[in-house]
Amino acid sequence: MKAIGFHQNHPINHPQALQDIDLPTPELRDHDLLVEVKAVSVNPVDTKVRRGGDVPPEGVRILGWDASGIVRATGLLATRFKPGDHVWYAGDITRPGSNSELQAVDERIVGPMPTSLDFAQAASLPLTAITAWELLFDRLRIHAADPVDNNVLLVVGAAGGVGSVLTQLARVLTGATIIGTASRTESRDWVLAHGAHHVINHREPWAPQLAALGFEHVTHVVGLNESATYVPQIAAVLRPEGKFALIDDPTNLDIQPFKGKSISIHWELMFTRAMFTTDTIGRQHALLRRVAELVDRGDLKHTLTQRIDGINAASLIRAHTLVEAGNMIGKVVVARP
Repeated sequence: MKAIGFHQNHPINHPQALQDIDLPTPELRDHDLLVEVKAVSVNPVDTKVRRGGDVPPEGVRILGWDASGIVRATGLLATRFKPGDHVWYAGDITRPGSNSELQAVDERIVGPMPTSLDFAQAASLPLTAITAWELLFDRLRIHAADPVDNNVLLVVGAAGGVGSVLTQLARVLTGATIIGTASRTESRDWVLAHGAHHVINHREPWAPQLAALGFEHVTHVVGLNESATYVPQIAAVLRPEGKFALIDDPTNLDIQPFKGKSISIHWELMFTRAMFTTDTIGRQHALLRRVAELVDRGDLKHTLTQRIDGINAASLIRAHTLVEAGNMIGKVVVARP
C-alpha cells in the first residue's frame, strides 16, 4: 500500500521531510478495524513528531492522527463496525498513523462518521473533538459544577482547532458563560461564530477586559497554547478553588502562583487512553458517537478551513507548512479527490 512517512527527523523544507513509501497492508489485532483512509487533517502534533519524534525499529514513521474513511475488514473481537461503515477517529500515537491508504486502528477509539459531512469535513474534527470533550468533561468535570453558580469558562487560544470545538461543546452542553481569547479581527470573529459569548485579547491585560464585561473572575480556564507565559494572569483571574486545564508542552510551568487559591491543575492528552489501554478506552468511541449526533443535529460545526486534494507527500508538506506558520484558523485537511 501507499503511505507517507519519514526515516529521519527533518525541517519541512528538507527534501526528505516527508516521502512517499510502499508498505505492506497492516496486520489486524483482535479489536482492530482495517480502514481505507479517505481524508486526514494535520495537527501541531504531526509537525512536532516529524521534527523530533522517535523512528520505530522498522525504520519509518507514519504520521496522521485525524482521519475519516471506510471499514474494509475487522479483527476477531471487533463488534462495533462492519465492512462498508464510514468512520472517523484520531488513532494511537504509538502505532502507524493515518497518512496511508489503509490503517489498522482499535475500534474502541473509533466512532461512526456524521452522515451530514463528507470525508474531508469529518476529518477536521476527531482529534480536536476528543481533546475538547476530555478537557471539559473528564478533566475539568464542568458538567459537575454547581448549576446555580455563575460558571465562567475562559478559553486561551480559542481560534485554533481544539478551541473551535471546545467553545461549541461548552455552549451546547454546559450552562457556562464562555469567553475566548483572540488577537486578530478574523480570529475574534471566528471565536464568536463558534460558540463564545465574549472575546478578549490575550495580548493585553486580561483582568481589565474581563471587568469591562462585568466579570470579577472566572471559574475555569483552558490553556491551549503558551500556558507558561500566561500563568500570572490565569492565577489572577481564576477565583479561589477554580480549575485550570492545559494541553500544551511548557518546558517550565511554575504552579506556585496557584497555591494560595487552591486552584487545581489538570493535564489532557487525548492519546492517554489508547497508549495505556485504560479501562476507559471505550469512552472515545462513545464520545465520538455523541459528537457525530451533535453534528448531524446541527449543534456542532466542522472546522475545515483549507482543503488540499491528494494524500501524498507533496500535499502533506503543504499542510505541514501551513500548520507550522502558526496562524491557522480552523483546520487544514488533505483528502482523496
